[in-house]
Amino acid sequence: MGDDVAGLPAQAGRRPGGELNGRVVLVTGASKGIGAATVRALGAAGAAVVAHYGSDEAGARAATAGIPEERRLVAGADLADPAAAAGLWAEAVRWRGRVDVLVNNAAVMEETPFDGSEEEWRRGWERALQINALAAADLTRAAVRHFVEHGGGVVVSLSSWVAQRAPGTSALVAYAASKAALKTLTQTVARHYGKAGVLAYVVAPGVVRTRLSEQAAARVGGEEAVTASLAMGEWVPPEEVAELVVFLASGRVRHLTGATLDVNGATYVR
Repeated sequence: MGDDVAGLPAQAGRRPGGELNGRVVLVTGASKGIGAATVRALGAAGAAVVAHYGSDEAGARAATAGIPEERRLVAGADLADPAAAAGLWAEAVRWRGRVDVLVNNAAVMEETPFDGSEEEWRRGWERALQINALAAADLTRAAVRHFVEHGGGVVVSLSSWVAQRAPGTSALVAYAASKAALKTLTQTVARHYGKAGVLAYVVAPGVVRTRLSEQAAARVGGEEAVTASLAMGEWVPPEEVAELVVFLASGRVRHLTGATLDVNGATYVR
């Protein structure tokens, strides 16, 4: 990766034929929801995409079906295993010799009710932190080292509005805490590695039409009640979040690094 403008990697700017032609992007949790939509949008923008899945290989393959075979790699890794992130990163780099963008999207929504059992509390916290925060931290650490060595790169992390406003139910406290940890991780990268050409952004969606959001809605009164509480009266389409990720992956607005971008239809305005 060579320098193009003011320390940006050459791959970061606009290029004819596709916003992300020539860029290699690793997306975790690519089987469904925001991850699947992001993989499709990245592929349409010309990127070579590594689509990670935990257990749903069929979902990841369906998400990448529209991407030319030479520009897609489907990679499985159980991020509940503390060793899995390192293996996933190594596989992604081995595919084309480099990775230009990391999208931290994989997440689980574990219930950790305050009035639940000790076993349920402990298991939920451990799983939420391992998959949503620790695995992302391991991947981000590997990415930062790689980006510094190769002249720059981009990290985009999918946090959540619950990292700022707390969850709608106290049973999702571990999920919210893990998303807050991911936010801080990403902002730390932005602040301390900007001079090395590493850009890092946080995307904080609200209620997106995904399986996880549907499960969360069921805990707080159902979909109709949730929809009625939204300023626009509608859930965010995953495709809108995906298009934002494509824009951030391009690195075209470098001084946006470190920002948290809210995508919630003005229901939560800071």
